[in-house]
Amino acid sequence: MIRGGDDFQEARDKIREIVDFPKPGILFRDITPLLADARIMGQVIDRIGGQWSDSKIDVVVSPESRGFIFGAAVAHKLGAAFVPVRKPGALPYKCIQVRYEMEYRSDLTSNTLHMHEDALHRGARVLIVDDLLATGGTAWACKVLSETLGATVAGAAFVIELTSLKGREKIKDLAIQSLLIY
Repeated sequence: MIRGGDDFQEARDKIREIVDFPKPGILFRDITPLLADARIMGQVIDRIGGQWSDSKIDVVVSPESRGFIFGAAVAHKLGAAFVPVRKPGALPYKCIQVRYEMEYRSDLTSNTLHMHEDALHRGARVLIVDDLLATGGTAWACKVLSETLGATVAGAAFVIELTSLKGREKIKDLAIQSLLIY
């Protein structure tokens, strides 16, 4: 499995820690300072894209909303298509859906993700890109949606991984790249 995370101190310095957000007991890793630094943001995209450049990725699949920021840029870098994965009611065409578990939410809306039923062609090589790997529920949902449409998920890439939440266990059959490991 791809690890990463050890030699990117400049990016790590851009991650702001917010205590008790969005609820007590959660330490939120805020990426907005990283997004505000064009040079560091470019390096994030280059590092993810560079890791997967020889993997013949056809499509980058990313969940809303922060995943879109990184996923679309990585797709461009790889010369791949981009497919958004969204919450119920956010996509205008016929969708497939999957329910999943999140770290601190339990309402049905936030635990269901949708993808257009024609978003991927059978045999497409997919890379899942998101800002954060926590419990692994969102990445797992993206994997299930992609595979339901006949795609092959080559791996997953994350800006941040929170190892204490054991998200890798949910997607352990994938190659996983994490730039910053906490």
